[in-house]
Amino acid sequence: MSTIETKSVHTATMEERIIRPKVMPVYQSSAFSFSSLEELEGYYEGNGTYLYTRTANPNTDALGQTVAVLEGAPRGVAASSGMSAILAGILAVVRSGDHVLAAEDVYGGTFHLLKEELERLGITVHFADFAQLSNVEQILIDYPEVKLIVSESITNPFLRIEDIDVLAQLKKHYGVKVMIDNTFATPYTFTPYGQGADLVVHSATKYLGGHSDVTSGVLVGDEALIDEATKRVVNLGMNLSPFEAWLTIRGIKTLALRMEKQTANAQAIADFLQDKARVWYPGKGAIVSFELPESADVSKFFSSLGWIKIVPTLAGVETTVSYPFGTSHRALSAEEKQKIGVNERIVRLSAGIEGIEDILEQLALAFD
Repeated sequence: MSTIETKSVHTATMEERIIRPKVMPVYQSSAFSFSSLEELEGYYEGNGTYLYTRTANPNTDALGQTVAVLEGAPRGVAASSGMSAILAGILAVVRSGDHVLAAEDVYGGTFHLLKEELERLGITVHFADFAQLSNVEQILIDYPEVKLIVSESITNPFLRIEDIDVLAQLKKHYGVKVMIDNTFATPYTFTPYGQGADLVVHSATKYLGGHSDVTSGVLVGDEALIDEATKRVVNLGMNLSPFEAWLTIRGIKTLALRMEKQTANAQAIADFLQDKARVWYPGKGAIVSFELPESADVSKFFSSLGWIKIVPTLAGVETTVSYPFGTSHRALSAEEKQKIGVNERIVRLSAGIEGIEDILEQLALAFD
C-alpha cells in the first residue's frame, strides 16, 4: 500500500493478533470477511459461524446463551426488543390457521400484539382468566387448534403468579407448547423452563439490562423451537445490534445484586402502603402495584413524587412509577381495561436500589 487513501482504509484491519481481553469486546461489524472462496463456501456448508450481523454476531450469540444458562435452557436467541422476542417465540410454534390461548392479564403490548397483529396472519387468539384454570382447560377442549399457551410468570400490572406447573400438565395432556414471559420475575426468582415451559421470553430492556439504557429481548427454550425462532429473527429483521447486546450482558453481571436490593425495597414499600392504598405485591420481585383511594387527586399524586420519575417502563436502578391506564394498557378498550381491573387510580411502582428511607419519605410526601 502506497497511497494515503488506501492506508487510511486498510491499515487498522490488516494485523491479526491474539488478544485476550478480560471483557468480551464489541464486535461492531456489519459483516465478516473470508480469506478465500473456499472458506466462504465452507460457511454455507456449516464450517463457519459468522457471515453478516443480521444472521449472527458474537455479541448477540453470547447474550442468547447467557440467558439460556441462567434459565436452565439449552439455547437462546437475542432480538431487538421484548416484543420482537415474543413474536419470534409465537411464530416458532404457530402458523396461519392455528390458535393461541393467552392469559387476559398479560402486558398491554403483548395483548395488543396477540389481538391486533396475529389475526392479520390468520392466527386466532383466545383470552382467558388464567386464575381459573378450568377456563384454560375448557378452551383447550373446545379448540383443538390451539398450539400455544402464552402467559407471564408474574403478570403485569397486578402481579398474579402463574401456576406454571399446572400449565405444564395441560401441555402434556393436550399436546400444546407453553411460552412464559419471565421479565418481572427474572431468573433470580423463577426459572419457568425447569417447571415445564417450552419457551421463556424476556424484555431484556428491563431487569436483565437493568440501567434503562438499552432496548433488547431474549427468547430461550427447546433447541428445535429456538432454531425456528432464530429463522424468524433473521428473516423478519428482528436482530439486535452488537453494542446493545454487549450492554445487556454488562447489565446481567449485576442482576443478582440488583434484584436482592430491589426486592427488599419492594417488600418494604408494600408494607408501607398497606394502610394508604389497595396493594398488590406477591412477596417476589421488585414491582409493587397499588390503587389510590377514590378520594385521591391522581394527577396531584403523580406530580408530587419529586425525584421518583414517571416513566412508561420499569426495572432501572432508580425507583420509578408508571401509569398503566395511560401507557402500557392504553390500547385496551374501556371494557377490556375494566375486565382486568385497570382504572385511572392504578399505579405501578418499580423499586430501585436507593436507600429505603428516602423512597418511603418521598412516597409519604406524595400521599400527604
